[in-house]
Amino acid sequence: MNLVLGIVLIIVALIGGTVLGFFLARQYMMKYLKENPPINEQMIRVMMAQMGRKPSEKQVRQMMQQMNKLQDK
Repeated sequence: MNLVLGIVLIIVALIGGTVLGFFLARQYMMKYLKENPPINEQMIRVMMAQMGRKPSEKQVRQMMQQMNKLQDK
């Protein structure tokens, strides 16, 4: 009886730890990406320059707004 109870508790602890670890890792990554967005204004300027365009400040800000909208969804 004690052996069965011990095995069940170990299995429940493993499943609980896995679920808790998943949600903690997900929360950490969401916070990290919010604080450190993958694309910034300088990257947009470089990307547009590589395409042969000289972007205005208005265009860069519009692109950043669009990227932020996509990130929030």
